[in-house]
Amino acid sequence: MPFRYDVAHPTNWTVIPGKKVSADTFARQRTLRPSKTFHCKVGLSRLFRSIFSTRKVTVTIDPYALLRSLSAEKSVSGSELAKKLGVTRAAIWKQIESLRAVGAPIQASAGAGYRLAWPIEPLDESAIRGELDVAMLPRLAGVRVMWQIDSTNTALLNAAANGAGDISVLVAEAQTDGRGRRGRQWQSPLGGNVYFSLLRRFDGGMGSLAGLSIVAGIAAVRALRECGVRDIGLKWPNDILAGGKKLAGILVELGGEFLGPCFAVIGIGINVRLPRDAEIDQPFADLSTLCAGNAPARNRIIGRLISQLVVSTDTFAATGFAAFEKEYATLDVLAHVPVQVHTPSGAQEGIADGVDGRGALRVRHGNRVATYDSAEVTVRHS
Repeated sequence: MPFRYDVAHPTNWTVIPGKKVSADTFARQRTLRPSKTFHCKVGLSRLFRSIFSTRKVTVTIDPYALLRSLSAEKSVSGSELAKKLGVTRAAIWKQIESLRAVGAPIQASAGAGYRLAWPIEPLDESAIRGELDVAMLPRLAGVRVMWQIDSTNTALLNAAANGAGDISVLVAEAQTDGRGRRGRQWQSPLGGNVYFSLLRRFDGGMGSLAGLSIVAGIAAVRALRECGVRDIGLKWPNDILAGGKKLAGILVELGGEFLGPCFAVIGIGINVRLPRDAEIDQPFADLSTLCAGNAPARNRIIGRLISQLVVSTDTFAATGFAAFEKEYATLDVLAHVPVQVHTPSGAQEGIADGVDGRGALRVRHGNRVATYDSAEVTVRHS
C-alpha cells in the first residue's frame, strides 16, 4: 500500500520528490534532499530490508577456467587465483580439492600456492575437428566434449538408442565409472588420458560384426603412429601394448536388431600420462614415457582416431574382417607365444597361432587347433 515518508533531517539518500519508486531503485539512490516527500509502492519493512539486508550469493568457478589459470612452470597463490576469477580464497580451495578428487594433477605448497604436476591441454571440439580429414567433416554427426561423466560408452549407448546419428563422438576429461572388458573398471583420472567413444551404424546384423574389436585396435594403432608413437602392438582381442605393458584398451558394445540394422559403440581409453603410483592391477605404459616426455596432443589423438576409425569401419562394412587379417598379423604380440586361455569351461594352455578370417583367436593345443571367439588370454611364463 502506498505510504508517505517525510524526511525531517538531512540524510545521504536522494530520490526525485513525488516520484513513485521501487525498493530496489530507492536502494540505489544514495542521497535525498531533506524535508521532501516521496511515494513508494512497497511497505516500509520491505523497503528497508532492500536497503540494509545482505544476500548470500553462491559463486561457482568454471573448472576449465581454474585449470587454465594454473601452470606447470610456476606456482600461483590462492589469493592471485581468487582475484583473477572474482571469488574468495575459500572458493578456490574448495574447487582445487574437487579437481584433485577426480585426479587432476594439482600440487599444493604452503606459502607458494598451486601448480600442475604436468601441463594439461583442455579438450576442445574445434581443435578436434581441425585434426580430421577434410572429407570426414560432412559425415560427422557431432563431437561432444564433456567435463565429467560416468562412462562415455554408457552415455553414447543411450544416445544411440534414442536416435543419435552415425559417427557421433563423445569424449570426456574424466570418468567416474569407466568400464573395461568383462566389467573391469577403467581408471579415468582427469586431464591425463583419452576417454573416447564413437557410434557407428551398420545395415547388417550383429553377426556380421565379428572381428570389429580388432579392426578398432588396428585403427587406433594407425592413429597413434600418425601422432609419432612407435613400437606398439595388439593383444587379442582388445588391448594395445607397448613393451608388454598395456597402453590402451578397447571396448565394443552392440545394440539394435540382431538381424539388422544394428550399431556399435567403440570405446577407446588411452593412457597419455599417468603417475607411476597409479592403482592399476597390471603393468601399464603411457604415451608420455614412450615419447620421452613429449606426448602428442590429446585433441590431435582424438581427431586422428575418428578419421582412422571411420575409414577402417567403412572397409569392414564392405568386406568384413578378411581385409585386415594380414595387417593384424604384423601387430599380433601373441603370435607363437605360450598362452593360457580362460573360458567358462576352464583354462587351457597352448600356443597362440594368429586369428582366422573372422578374427577368432587360433590356439594350438598339441596337435589340435581350437578357435575362440571370446576368451581371456594371458601369456604363460615358464
